[in-house]
Amino acid sequence: METFLSIHQDAILGTLSTFDRMIFKGHLTRFFPDGAFTRFLSQQGVLLKDFSAYVQQATRILKAHAHQLAQDAQRPYLYLASATTKASGQSKEDLAREIAARDGITQGLICVFSVVEPCLSFAVRGNRETHRLEIVREWRKCLHFYFYYLDPEFGFMHVRLQSWFPFEVQVYINGREWLARQLDQRGVRYERYDNSFTHIADLRLAQDLCDKFAHRRWPRVLDALARRVNPLLTTIRKAGFGGYYWVLDQSEYATDVMFRDRASLEALFPALVELSMTAFGAEDVLRFLGRKLHGNFQGEVNTTLKRRPEGRRVKHVMKRNSLKMYDKWSNLRVETTINNPREFKVLRVIQTAEGRQRRWCPMGKGVANLWRYAQVARQANARYLDALAHAQPKGKAIAELDDLCRSRVVNAKRYAKFNPVAADDCRLFAAALAGEHALNGFRNKDLRAQLYATPATSSDEARRRSAHVSRLIAKLRGHGLIAKVKDSRLYRVTERGRRLMSAALYCRNKEFPGFVLQAA
Repeated sequence: METFLSIHQDAILGTLSTFDRMIFKGHLTRFFPDGAFTRFLSQQGVLLKDFSAYVQQATRILKAHAHQLAQDAQRPYLYLASATTKASGQSKEDLAREIAARDGITQGLICVFSVVEPCLSFAVRGNRETHRLEIVREWRKCLHFYFYYLDPEFGFMHVRLQSWFPFEVQVYINGREWLARQLDQRGVRYERYDNSFTHIADLRLAQDLCDKFAHRRWPRVLDALARRVNPLLTTIRKAGFGGYYWVLDQSEYATDVMFRDRASLEALFPALVELSMTAFGAEDVLRFLGRKLHGNFQGEVNTTLKRRPEGRRVKHVMKRNSLKMYDKWSNLRVETTINNPREFKVLRVIQTAEGRQRRWCPMGKGVANLWRYAQVARQANARYLDALAHAQPKGKAIAELDDLCRSRVVNAKRYAKFNPVAADDCRLFAAALAGEHALNGFRNKDLRAQLYATPATSSDEARRRSAHVSRLIAKLRGHGLIAKVKDSRLYRVTERGRRLMSAALYCRNKEFPGFVLQAA
């Protein structure tokens, strides 16, 4: 079986798959049921009319704690007048990195930022019907604290704390920052470009470390970070309202294909961009992300191309989840971003009337599913790379096209030749390769729907079309381009078929534009 890696193996050093950007969020969920926060205030001896004074005092405690952490570490505490510093061309992360470089920080707290940002919080409002005060949840703005660290384990990271109840916490880490620290501890040499590795001396060890990363006991790690910045957690736990429930709010999982040098990637990358923009339809994007196209699908799939200072980026989006391809110096990166995990499934044990059973259920954001995030994203990246395998058909694929131009005898039966650049044959190849057939295969009627623009006007015409497509299917089978699925009437494209039919379409659409214009 030829894959992207096997076809281009002479130019590739290896691959590395792991998490990139990860944003965890912690929620004090026991505050959220109706009446729960009112009970908490009652336990603290706080009347609803005194709500404002109580929560303002809580905010002062958090602010004083943030100041104290900065003072103890002799690091700056800065108030930012805007929720974003990008208007000045510098993000909060860039500013923190600049401070770390300026002050020579190699470990520990870099700085603390405070900034007013929107949040979902609690407030007390009067109910006109009951004439009583009530706790409601609503959007407002409050002070947030950003604690930037050069952590001994995770490298550059930050923890954000909301200063108003319910004190939501956000933790940002980067999987490749973590990996760099792990390789340093083990004395493994590597080379980096920005947030990517262009060379690792022991790539197998690096991948093993990345595979274990997804199976950590994340609640324990994240709870320790939350305790560091929120001194009110002890009070909340003593009141019986527990700790944070942790979710993975956003994640990027990237597969880096490490080319030997920049020139090798540059020679291939334009063809990869062209193929991904022109040949991958909505059905293909769904297939890459492990979904099947069906009539009940409600959503939008789109593809965009963006030019960046570093190069070009192709992005496919499906219901807030995305698949990207771009170049980072000598690395080809394919990256799956999961913002809406319920579009994917996870195997769970659930209680039913018949007892405990395993069932595939929509995947939630809980950190217990982190291993499944990695599995889904890595499979999506692999499917995308394999679809790019013949972006530049060459070598064996081009040589084998000549074989399609000759008739073939199989089991004493002769099958007519194909013309790899003829319009009719290429239309047949495109129909067989259509993305909606990739998961389940296709039947006679599926090819008919692809090859004929309008439905048959009579039963006789329908039979003639069916017979014609049956002969085409037999011809495809005779040349080894498709194979029959056992005990069914389904057919699937073989590896040989995917290789040769993709090469034929490439040659017709790209290598012979003059021929296409004449045939049109």
